[in-house]
Amino acid sequence: MRIILATLNAKYIHTSLAIRLLKAYSEHEFKDILLAEYTIKDPAMNIVSDLFQKQPDVIGFSCYIWNIEETIKLVGILKQVMPEVKIVLGGPEVSYEPLYWMKREAGVDFVVNGDGEETFHHLLQEIRDEHKYHFVYGAAYRKGEELIVNPPRPKSDLNTLPTPHRFAEDLPELSKRIVYFETSRGCPFNCQFCLSSIEVGVRYYDIERVKSDLLYLIEGGAKVIKFLDRTFNINRNYAMEMFQFLIDNHQGCVFQFEITADIMRPEVLDFLAQNAPPGVFRFEIGVQSTNDETNELVKRRQNFTKLSRTVMKIKASGNIDQHLDLIAGLPMEDYATFRKTFNDVFAMEPEELQLGFLKMLRGTGLRAQAAKYDYTYMEHAPYEILSSHVMPFADIIRLKRLEDVLEKYWNSQRLVHSVKYLIRHVFPSPFDFFQEFGDYWEARGWQKIGHQLEDLFTRLHDFLTDRGTASMDIVTGLMKLDYFLAHKYKPRKIWWDDVLDKAEWAKHLKQIASQPERISAKLAEAGLSERELQKFIVLDELPFRLAPVLESISGLRYDGELGAEAGAQPEAGADAGDGRELRGTVAEGEPAELAVAVAEAGAGELHNNPHPGARDGRTLLVVLYQQDESQRAQYYALSL
Repeated sequence: MRIILATLNAKYIHTSLAIRLLKAYSEHEFKDILLAEYTIKDPAMNIVSDLFQKQPDVIGFSCYIWNIEETIKLVGILKQVMPEVKIVLGGPEVSYEPLYWMKREAGVDFVVNGDGEETFHHLLQEIRDEHKYHFVYGAAYRKGEELIVNPPRPKSDLNTLPTPHRFAEDLPELSKRIVYFETSRGCPFNCQFCLSSIEVGVRYYDIERVKSDLLYLIEGGAKVIKFLDRTFNINRNYAMEMFQFLIDNHQGCVFQFEITADIMRPEVLDFLAQNAPPGVFRFEIGVQSTNDETNELVKRRQNFTKLSRTVMKIKASGNIDQHLDLIAGLPMEDYATFRKTFNDVFAMEPEELQLGFLKMLRGTGLRAQAAKYDYTYMEHAPYEILSSHVMPFADIIRLKRLEDVLEKYWNSQRLVHSVKYLIRHVFPSPFDFFQEFGDYWEARGWQKIGHQLEDLFTRLHDFLTDRGTASMDIVTGLMKLDYFLAHKYKPRKIWWDDVLDKAEWAKHLKQIASQPERISAKLAEAGLSERELQKFIVLDELPFRLAPVLESISGLRYDGELGAEAGAQPEAGADAGDGRELRGTVAEGEPAELAVAVAEAGAGELHNNPHPGARDGRTLLVVLYQQDESQRAQYYALSL
């Protein structure tokens, strides 16, 4: 009997842990099990053709919110070209309402609910042997015209499940894709919008087995491992031991975790601040809302003060990137209160802020209460809300515009200096900047066309100019800096017109080539001639002193209506106001006296006079490319 375990991933770089778990559990008895991974963008006929040529007897699909609609379409076509094949659906999207999916698509023969390993194995045995499907706990099946859902199967003992990470055929792809990994199943919380709340309790794999699998993957070349644990840090001792193991054995691999920030213990934070290698850990933190009434209604326990303290301490260490999540459309969260939620969270200026919209997932408590809050939502996946009792569709649309420019201008990390300046010194709050720009973006019809890197800069410049933004010379100067830093190699074109004339450019280049030690000892050691230097350098004059401006956007807190919290002073050689490892040096005084002059300024002083002394001179901006193994742009600023 030939069995194919298939799924449609969101992107090629993703991998499916579920189908590997099923194969690992059943391959000792069923030798002919193949894995088949596609993406949701692959043409349906290409997938059907590929599966048809494999000539399976059973096809099992792993179903999620992002692939269920495409999967259902595939099932209908497959049953027409292979009517004898048995089709099994499993995964969180079908586990909670199996009858709905079997009624919707007649080609679905079976649905596996909950933990799938033992249930799917038992189902394969019955398909092969006596067809006594009523004995398969955890499965739904067809009996003639009747649809039957069997009682659930007890939860699996995770340590009886064989590892899904040792397939030889996966090794060549480890370095090219994200490896998904679980050390536990279940969630200790009861958030009513989340499927994880349905399973009570948390089960763990033996930690030594986990370490062994991780070491195998790391030594096999894995570059990114994403942990699927709903709250990785719920067990402090387990988490601490895992953090230490990964610190000792990472070999450059990056690890992503979902953590609950308000339960993070001080000793764990101190340990990570002191020991986490830069860039190796990445934390995803679900905030969702800072509205206490909303959190109470969805049974979400959260101490935002403690959460903020954790996020800020991690950010101050500079070792760990943080991805924070928000959900628009929760109960009692109207446009105004969501603005507050957004600003509360953006005050921490995380490396990435994900704005999502409430999805009424099958099986969740909030979907069952949809009528209570007057929710309207999409009938098919992803079940996103269209309106609620306090948020009409018009507000949803506005927030969609904000989300679009948030992704392009903050989460991309391409305009960090420019956006920080705008949200701290120009707009009333971060929310107001992204919303006003999002409205402008749509009014110009830009959402209908693509964009290249320089388009991001020209469109922001158009928006700021049209609204009569003050200090455009400073904003434009920061945008130039961001544009240069967004390139790995010397850019072939620029988007602004006020370029240095050739004589001035040549004069500056000659001075740098004759005295490279003014820039860095490393450049002096390279001994590049003017001609050689031209390949790696860009120059521009800024009509202000850069150091005071960078001082005004350094630190870790947005300073304004949200209050301020002092952060750590950037280390020498670090790019002020930027969490990335983009190197920069700002020098004041005589050009020959190159020294780091980036420091955090007092919040009150900056609020009243955001960049004192900036108008007292000019700056020569020097950006160098391909100067070391990191291949990151390095910038230097000399006073003129």
